[in-house]
Amino acid sequence: MSKDDNNSKEWPKVEGVKLEDWIKSANKSAPNHDSTKLGWQTPDGIHLKALYSAQDTQDLPFTNTLPGFAPFIRGPQATMYSVRPWTIRQYAGFSTAEESNEFYRKSLAAGGQGVSVAFDLPTHRGYDSDHPRVTGDVGKAGVAIDTVEDMKILFNQIPLDKVSVSMTMNGAVLPVLAGYIVAAEEQGVTLNLLSGTIQNDILKEFMVRNTYIYPPEPSMRIIGDIIEFTSQKMPKFNSISISGYHMQEAGANQSLELAFTLADGKEYVKTALAKGLDVDEFAGRLSFFFAIGMNFYLEIAKLRAARLLWWRIMSEFSPKNPKSLMLRTHCQTSGWSLTEQDPYNNVVRTTVEAMAAVFGGTQSLHTNSFDEAIALPTEFSARIARNTQLIIQEETHITSVVDPWAGSYMMEKLTQEMADNAWEIIQEVEAMGGMTKAVDSGWAKLKIEAAAAEKQANIDSGKDVIVGVNKYQLAEQDDLEVREVDNNKVRESQVLRLKEIKSMRDSHAVEKALEAITSAAHSGEGNLLDLTVQAMRLRATVGEVSDALESIYGRHRADTQKVTGVYARVYDSAEGWEKLQQEISQFADDFGRRPRVMIAKLGQDGHDRGAKVVATAYADLGFDVDMGVLFQTPAECARQAIENDVHAVGISTLAAGHKTLVPEIIAELKLQGGEDIVVFVGGVIPRQDYQFLFEAGVQGIYGPGTPIPASAKDVLERIREHLVSQQSLN
Repeated sequence: MSKDDNNSKEWPKVEGVKLEDWIKSANKSAPNHDSTKLGWQTPDGIHLKALYSAQDTQDLPFTNTLPGFAPFIRGPQATMYSVRPWTIRQYAGFSTAEESNEFYRKSLAAGGQGVSVAFDLPTHRGYDSDHPRVTGDVGKAGVAIDTVEDMKILFNQIPLDKVSVSMTMNGAVLPVLAGYIVAAEEQGVTLNLLSGTIQNDILKEFMVRNTYIYPPEPSMRIIGDIIEFTSQKMPKFNSISISGYHMQEAGANQSLELAFTLADGKEYVKTALAKGLDVDEFAGRLSFFFAIGMNFYLEIAKLRAARLLWWRIMSEFSPKNPKSLMLRTHCQTSGWSLTEQDPYNNVVRTTVEAMAAVFGGTQSLHTNSFDEAIALPTEFSARIARNTQLIIQEETHITSVVDPWAGSYMMEKLTQEMADNAWEIIQEVEAMGGMTKAVDSGWAKLKIEAAAAEKQANIDSGKDVIVGVNKYQLAEQDDLEVREVDNNKVRESQVLRLKEIKSMRDSHAVEKALEAITSAAHSGEGNLLDLTVQAMRLRATVGEVSDALESIYGRHRADTQKVTGVYARVYDSAEGWEKLQQEISQFADDFGRRPRVMIAKLGQDGHDRGAKVVATAYADLGFDVDMGVLFQTPAECARQAIENDVHAVGISTLAAGHKTLVPEIIAELKLQGGEDIVVFVGGVIPRQDYQFLFEAGVQGIYGPGTPIPASAKDVLERIREHLVSQQSLN
């Protein structure tokens, strides 16, 4: 055959195959399965089919759209990554401003393209480092910031006119954002050059993360003032990052995360409009923040659906600028999906999640480090996390194609299904009067907690596989080298700096500036961010500004509720459930009452997913369960446990304060006459800390991945042993 003959030869024709023929073929190859039901039932209630065809997309309304054009399903920019890849961020904060600054500078030098700041819990909650309620939290889960001087150190030698800064801050958002503004001013950078994002999303704090300070209504006033100030003076800065990330981390499925996040966004838009702002003044600077977990297809569809739905929502406000209709988002790979067991598997998990974020069209991305299931990342693990993004950008050529999933029968159908699911929830929220009311009622929080309980039950029962945790386990786990923060040393250095600043400032001028903030909070007049900037210039502290507002607004205290029946409904078919229930009933027969436990959080750690799920599961098993109030001191926790006459106290810890706070609760129980109460601990605890806690008096430790029924059985046995021992002594 000649070369010309070969070139002219056409491909043989193939006749179209009917879907019915595929079904017959599938039934032959898998005779024990119903081919129409092959696939996966997602947590959102969507049936992800094993096969999609043109029939699935023929009635969809948005399959012929282009990137950069409404409704923006395919991306907010026409060229997306083919011209400019997403921004690589490293979310980090380590103990002191000095250490964090060193990390940021190394990260930027190694290819990072923006700085994302993690603050410690006292800063989030508006406490200075010398406050007696925060002794175990200073510098533990982020960087401690008390004044502008800390901010100046944090950004030392980082040009704030060139490097965008993202700050996860909600409760103490006024003094923290003001401190950043003043630090930039004193670096010689004017407001109009500052770029980045302040999270400033308080509604999700009331649902999941709990680093709030003030009640919902005044918190919304603060958000409005920040949007007003930034829209007028900081045109390159995003005034709010509406966050679904923490919702998914707290247990929400993708549809709940999407719906609640967009409903929050709509509420913030209405708040800004109520300030008298034109929608086009601020809408283009709103940004979003989503979690990216291991449900690969769902996460891609979620980001595509998010842009579609935001376009639909914003169209209601009739903006003139197309940018007001665009949803732009930052994404972060899941922290919850990381496992303590076989931790190098987490590198793979983060890579898969990063790919989903990129295929979904994120504008910036943070990839978690593989060791974050147990501690703050080391430089070694952070480098791998950062290089994961660099490799995707530089080696895979994924960036060459804009929205490569467009036209996929499956992805287009799934995008529409995700949008429809989320829209139904959004309409439910609207019927309640908006997201503020949905949050205030507790309904939204309970929806997320029910989803979290269901997910944990699926894992504990083996229905959902987690490699290395409930399947393919290692016979023996190796200890990882982890970063440890000397909490006492950090606190001492912060307290010393606070004393120095207070001794050098004009105290009378500071007092007048704080009085102006209090007066504005009381009257409703003036812009609170503008007044806070003036106070921070004079070296007012984060705690002082927060107190000035708290004197008018008060400090919010959430009602503690827990869902019931969800865990049992999913798990109770698993082996051992009924036997454990019988053992609990036998305990009640033997000792005259059911085992009573109190699940508690200590310090300023408000991440209560684990605590709530454990409480739900224990109650479903037959324990009497009390929930401790959030943000308790060890003394307050001990008092509640004794007053409630519990057999055991379970401390849920996620913020690395366990070596300080857990020995304190044991000491307080002894001091207050509750030395007979068993103390157990669960959460993020490095294995090398176990012996320390056992020596302090802890009787059970249940790290990440421990099945809840296994921990419940162990707690029951330890309570029984303790009571039998007491009886023998008597």
